[in-house]
Amino acid sequence: MHEVRAVVVKAKNEPAVVETILVPDPGPGEALVDVVTCGVCQTDHHYQIGAVGDDFPFLLGHEATGVVSSVGEGVTDLAPGDTVILNWRAVCGQCRACKKGRPWYCFDTHNAARKMTLADGTELTPALGIGAFAEKTLVHAGQCTKIEAELAPEQYAAVGLLGCGVMAGIGAVLNTADVQRGESVAVIGCGGVGTAAVAGAALAGATTIVAVDLDDDKLATARRFGATHTVNSKDTDPVAAIRELTGGHGADVVVDAVGIAPTFAQAFEARDLAGRLVLVGVPAPGTTWEAPLDQVFGHGGAIKSAWYGDTLPSRDFPMLVDQYRLGRLDLDGFVTERIGLDDVEPAFAKMLAGKVLRSVVEIAPAPGAASTGAAR
Repeated sequence: MHEVRAVVVKAKNEPAVVETILVPDPGPGEALVDVVTCGVCQTDHHYQIGAVGDDFPFLLGHEATGVVSSVGEGVTDLAPGDTVILNWRAVCGQCRACKKGRPWYCFDTHNAARKMTLADGTELTPALGIGAFAEKTLVHAGQCTKIEAELAPEQYAAVGLLGCGVMAGIGAVLNTADVQRGESVAVIGCGGVGTAAVAGAALAGATTIVAVDLDDDKLATARRFGATHTVNSKDTDPVAAIRELTGGHGADVVVDAVGIAPTFAQAFEARDLAGRLVLVGVPAPGTTWEAPLDQVFGHGGAIKSAWYGDTLPSRDFPMLVDQYRLGRLDLDGFVTERIGLDDVEPAFAKMLAGKVLRSVVEIAPAPGAASTGAAR
């Protein structure tokens, strides 16, 4: 059993606080991971406010890099010392989605069976089955995506963001929409996920990339990540603007990274005939959208939701790490600040105010870092 520091929320709407927790050694099929970095994601805040469930206390954190400390019985594809990105889609290989050759839809993903606890023995519920705002965490071995590429110590923070938000946005474009070279893409909502969708469109070779938001600073950031045009929807009709920028037709792909009825309606109307609409922003429960059915039929194309960007971690993470190392994907640009475990609660406030793309908690020195450069 390992005593480590970790960030926990004990009850609905309570602050995220640092506690001592107990992490067991790995059982069969599990891995114990020394966490190096972990991004602060909106989903962690959703756990805090009870929007995911009421299985408190929650161990927060899930966008993480780490180094395997030990593995349990039967684990053959990981070894102590391996650098990994943690993921929450550890595919089972046996469900109907996996058997159809679509493991990115896996309906029975794996998590660790052994439980991490508070010091008094109270069982913790790890966020997305990971719980990486901790010096060590216990996960299913399939939640560890091994990265063979050599990373500089400062690069771990950026690479870990592939574990959730950045991958959701990039995957919505590369996987769900299957954007092709020369196509036009519009992204409505330029927070972290929307900005990642812009970066994904640029990586895919889209030639017209329209970023839409209410905030000029976010639009300026979207330009840095590859947007060719920006539209402030506070004072400009985004549907008319997108059509004008695409020869009067509308975009081949429109990504709704907000997930409310008005933006979804805009995305539907801003598509070209037979265009694709991808919903990656998570709607609040009960959100509805109405449209005449003849318009749905007459417009053609596809309306899709992106579950984790239809990501298969074993396929996508190493490829995107390579694109990052080749200078084609600016993951460093998503890291707004580097903080310590004690700074998670203030980071939530910055995130909700739209002041950051990502705050990244640096928990332990990355491999290769000087021994004096301990994390805060």
